[in-house]
Amino acid sequence: MSGSVVDYLLELLEKKGSDIQYGNEDVTQLEHALQCAELAEQHNKSDAFITAALLHDVGHLLYEDDDPIHEGKDGVHEDLGANYLEKYFGEDVTLPIRAHVASKRYLAAVEDGYYDDLSEASKKSLKVQGGIFSKEEAEEFINKPQMKEAVEMRRFDDQAKILNKKTPTVEHFRKYVENSFQANSN
Repeated sequence: MSGSVVDYLLELLEKKGSDIQYGNEDVTQLEHALQCAELAEQHNKSDAFITAALLHDVGHLLYEDDDPIHEGKDGVHEDLGANYLEKYFGEDVTLPIRAHVASKRYLAAVEDGYYDDLSEASKKSLKVQGGIFSKEEAEEFINKPQMKEAVEMRRFDDQAKILNKKTPTVEHFRKYVENSFQANSN
């Protein structure tokens, strides 16, 4: 079972992800995913964290039609992806994925200069994704389980938009995805 699910996810990233732009950024969904996972790996993160970094935007690839974000609508891709993945992975993978959009809203609320440093595409998506958290929302968010990890992954997400950056292939990250899958099935 794990082989077919992992194969499907990696193939989805490679095939559909290489054809779809990441929002209105200069990179494809695949390039973005690989850059994010590479950053997690370079920071010696766990298999589950690297898997979450690789798959955090898989929800964008699960839409049958075009991604609503291209029309200025929030398709809640983080929930779509996390809901799909929670059948096969534990919360150490799915919670950071589910919270990576909220992490952007959090960082924009609590960190001076964060919003200003966002790309124009990210600022636009932030607006349709609910905008900047209030102080109360930010405090409530960060005190939930694994939200510090989600915020850390968000930082990698924000950095993973470099045009023509050389990264390892999808196959390089297979072992992390398989190890995370197996960890959940024990």
